[in-house]
Amino acid sequence: MSISIPQLPKGTRDFYPEAQRIQNYIFDTWRSTAESFAYEEYEGPMFEHLELYTGKSGEEIVSQLYNFKDKGDREIALRPEMTPTLARLVIQKARELKKPFKWFSMPRLFRYEKAQKGRLREFFQLNMDIIGTESIYAEADLMAAIATMLRKFGLKDSEFAIGVSSRKLLATYLEEIGAPNPALVYPVLDRRLKIGPEAFAKALTEAGLSETQIKQLDDFMSCKSLEEVRNAVKSENAAAALKEIEDLFETLAAAGYGDCVNLDLSIVRGLAYYTGIVFEVFDKGKSMRAIAGGGRYDSLTEKLGGERIPGVGFGMGDVVLADLLAEHKLLPSPKQSVDFYIASFTNDMKKVFETAQMFRAGGNVVSHPLAPMKMGKQLDQANYQGATIVVYVDGSKAGAGEFEYKDMRTGEMFVGNADAIVERLKTEVKKAE
Repeated sequence: MSISIPQLPKGTRDFYPEAQRIQNYIFDTWRSTAESFAYEEYEGPMFEHLELYTGKSGEEIVSQLYNFKDKGDREIALRPEMTPTLARLVIQKARELKKPFKWFSMPRLFRYEKAQKGRLREFFQLNMDIIGTESIYAEADLMAAIATMLRKFGLKDSEFAIGVSSRKLLATYLEEIGAPNPALVYPVLDRRLKIGPEAFAKALTEAGLSETQIKQLDDFMSCKSLEEVRNAVKSENAAAALKEIEDLFETLAAAGYGDCVNLDLSIVRGLAYYTGIVFEVFDKGKSMRAIAGGGRYDSLTEKLGGERIPGVGFGMGDVVLADLLAEHKLLPSPKQSVDFYIASFTNDMKKVFETAQMFRAGGNVVSHPLAPMKMGKQLDQANYQGATIVVYVDGSKAGAGEFEYKDMRTGEMFVGNADAIVERLKTEVKKAE
């Protein structure tokens, strides 16, 4: 009887050490940037009660979830996003939390949808949120963090753009033109650039808009500058929403991020809970899905049963980001790298372990053989692990307190004490051809 080989579930990934090194590079950059902006890290469970998601997005969300009944007959779902969990955490300690506060998380998320380039069923996502203020400077802080992060990854300002729109501005314009049911219009507007002009017009007609209203709305969403928008709107509410965007752009420009942001009214964000500024981040060629996206959600905690607490945040998925960095050749080498490999001509394993611990105590990355083996095999292992320096514990040319060692960058041999060897590690040496 043959045994079938276990298969990887569709839409998931294995992280062998090489892939995990790339993943850790992404995680480390996410975390270091968030912490440099004074965001605090939090986490929650990988599954929640199903009603947390249906309460936010309606019953139709169930088809996109991994959901099940547990042994207590409770309806449970693996988390598809982090914002509902964040809202629950905020509701539970609404009176205790000092506001405003800035939090971030890097959860593993699950969505039951068609697996394709840039979109998997299991993925990681950076979430950064500011809770407890309606100030537009919260949006400015988040966008500054995004731009800083992408710069750290090596992208130039000319290679990405943060497109900014406003649900508040759009809502006031829909009111101005007399749209009968804005809630039906938002999902259509979110698909505007994906479905083509004819399908777009048909969907808006089905949402109750007249031919004139469709033309007005299409013209409005095609505005490319704040001046064009200013000429298109009439109400005081629209002017106030437009002033928010102006303040946001001026603040980011003052902080050195002016080239990273632009007006893009085609950005709507389909989720119903957004109430103000919404934004998405693209590579300039728009050859891929959005790198990140988010917006203001001042009513979410209230919708989930708590008091109204304003919030704004974004999510950045690891799949699209890794694809983008690979396309720009900005990912680090996946190969392992160690500082010192401790070797022995006589297979004196006790001396190997003793010496390894001495070098490791200084904060260095140290490897060594785990069984007696010929020197040739030890050097093969040192090469495979990317060792910078090989230290021989029993070289014949070394005096008391010294070691023979080989700089693998040049192939040169030296003799010196531990301090000299560590100093050699810090030296920039041109690698041998």
